[in-house]
Amino acid sequence: MIETERLILRPWTQADRPALVALVNTPAMTVHLGGVRPDAEIDAMLARRLRDQERHGHCYWAAELRGEGVLIGSCGIRMADDYPGTPVQGMPEIGWRVGEPYWGQGFAREAAEASIAWGWANLAADRIGAWTTAPNEPSWGLMRRLGMTRRADLDFHHSRYAAGDPTGAMVVYLLERPR
Repeated sequence: MIETERLILRPWTQADRPALVALVNTPAMTVHLGGVRPDAEIDAMLARRLRDQERHGHCYWAAELRGEGVLIGSCGIRMADDYPGTPVQGMPEIGWRVGEPYWGQGFAREAAEASIAWGWANLAADRIGAWTTAPNEPSWGLMRRLGMTRRADLDFHHSRYAAGDPTGAMVVYLLERPR
């Protein structure tokens, strides 16, 4: 568990599913991710979080308001071990999703900075990556504010999307371990 001034990042439980669906499966949240997803895909997302936590001891954790227990989204570092044939395979990947009611309040940055600090303290990696769809400029902005550098040479097409689907075009940013 990671605590920041306003947040707690913690492992997921099955009981988090209804709040997760309400936060991340809305038209505004999924505009750059191919739109609202079927329930089965949200179930698979939660299953990946639970699996990542069990296998690696970390994942995109549940993010809740400190002292309130209200889920606001997800943030953390996972091992990108499910991207075979891409330049990011096996890399620690930081990611975040904050529900619409909590946008513009700095929660994603606060959670991401805490996750990065955790990563440097707990992982042997020399770099942490982040990627998103090409049109998702708000995420690019946060990547830059976190000190990440655009790495077009590592861009790839996400295998969950058909080859011609522009939603699958991933842009990659990296953060190098401080020396």
